[in-house]
Amino acid sequence: MMSKNIKYHVRKGDTVKVIAGNDKGITGKVLEVNTTKYRAIVEGANMVTKHQKPSATNPEGGIKQTEAAIHISNLMVVDPSSGDATRIGRKENSDGKLQRFSKKSGEFITNG
Repeated sequence: MMSKNIKYHVRKGDTVKVIAGNDKGITGKVLEVNTTKYRAIVEGANMVTKHQKPSATNPEGGIKQTEAAIHISNLMVVDPSSGDATRIGRKENSDGKLQRFSKKSGEFITNG
C-alpha cells in the first residue's frame, strides 16, 4: 500500500529539463503530475500522435499532436537563477515552513 503524502521533486508549474529518453535536453513547464503512476506531463516533450474520430464537437476529426507522460525520474527541476538542471532539497524558510531549494545555487524554488 502506498502512502498518500509522498513528496516529489517535481510539481505542477515547475520548469523542468528532461535528462533521459528520446526527448533528452528539452526544457518545459510541468502541466500535470500523476502521483500514482510516478509520471508527469511536460509542455512540448514526449509528443505523440492521436487519431481523433469525428464527433459532434469535432466534425472533422483528424490527427492531433499531444504530450504524453514521462516518468518523474527522467526530469530535473531547472535552477531559477542559472537556468541549469539542479537537484533539490528541503529546508525551513524564514516563516519556519519547509520549502524546496536548489542544491546548485542554494536559492529557494517558488512554484510557477
